[in-house]
This record gives sequence, structure tokens and C-alpha cells, in this order.
Amino acid sequence: MTTLLVIAKQPLPGRVKTRLTPPFTPAEAASLAEAALGDTLAAALEVPADRHVLVLDGQPGAWLPSGFRLLPQVAGGLDVRLAAAFAAYDGPALLIGMDTPQVTPAVLAPALCWEEHDAWFGPASDGGFWALGLASPDPALLLGVPMSRPDTGSVQHARLRAAGLRIGALPVLRDVDTAEDAALVAAEAPDTRFAALHGTLTATPAGAGA
Repeated sequence: MTTLLVIAKQPLPGRVKTRLTPPFTPAEAASLAEAALGDTLAAALEVPADRHVLVLDGQPGAWLPSGFRLLPQVAGGLDVRLAAAFAAYDGPALLIGMDTPQVTPAVLAPALCWEEHDAWFGPASDGGFWALGLASPDPALLLGVPMSRPDTGSVQHARLRAAGLRIGALPVLRDVDTAEDAALVAAEAPDTRFAALHGTLTATPAGAGA
């Protein structure tokens, strides 16, 4: 059985997307995070995986659509949490984050095909990665990889190569981390709920009409 994992944090003000503040308030940043998560979950549900799983830090809310199993994140660094998510289910798995609301089912679907690949890798423009697929998940492929650094993606990709895996390439996507990222992603994917909310929040500059 193939599993599609979405790893996410509950979109609470002050806990998510803190690098968006300023110019956004903590509540606005959390609402943008919720919109990005909603777009990601909707895209994931359209991909024909056997299981769709939300690997969550926090509590689910009304934003969680039906069709997802819920898996709490374990304690530890991000490498530990990613390895545990892969280990929770047998069989091939693709894991994505919540920070790429521009992702589409068409982008994700090839990464659930394993006839010619043992792994799939989706690099992020900031040097990290937004997607990782493993035909035979092994914690050793993730544990010890330094996370949230400009070389995270290159280190993870090198780990896959060193294991002799046949790696399929997914497109480079931009994570939404900063206000500049948010503007660029909203422009790239104008039909998403993330773009709609971003447009609403930025339509009236702060202090206008005062």
C-alpha cells in the first residue's frame, strides 16, 4: 500500500509562520498557514494513494477534510519526526510539507510510481526540500540530516545517492517562509485559497485611511 504523508503544524498564531511577522500580524500569519495547509491537503486528496495521512504537531481543526488519517508527530528534531512518519506505515510513502500551497495533483502523482525509482526528491528554492518519497522507508536515510539549513536538501539528496537509490526528480518549489515568498507563491498559484487570502490581507496597506 502506498501512503501520502503531509507533515504539518497546527496553524496557531505565534506558533506558525513567525517569519511572516511583520508585515503580517501573528493572526494573519496563522491564517495564511491554514490556507496553505488547506490547499496542500486538497491537492493531496486528489492523488490516488492508498492512504492519506496528516502527520500533525497539535490538534486538528475544521480545516481538516475527511479522507485523512491523523498521526501525531513524535518528539525530537525534524529528522527524527520525518523518520518516524515514514516508519509508521508499511510500504512506499511520499512525504510533503504544508508550505507549498502551489503544489498540484499533477506534480505529486508521478512520485507515487515506483517501477523505475527507489526514491523521489523535491528540492525547495531555499536549499531544503519540500517532498521526499521512499519505496522502502529506512530511518537511516533521514536520521542525522541537518534540517532548516541552506544545505539540507543537498545533504539529504547525497544520503539517497550514497544508499544507491534510483532517484526521481520533482520540480523545485518555493516554500512560504517570508513575506516575499508569500507574494511570489500567491502570484504563481492565483487560484488557490492561499492566494485569495493573501490578496485580501495585502489589498489595504497598514494605516490606510487613518
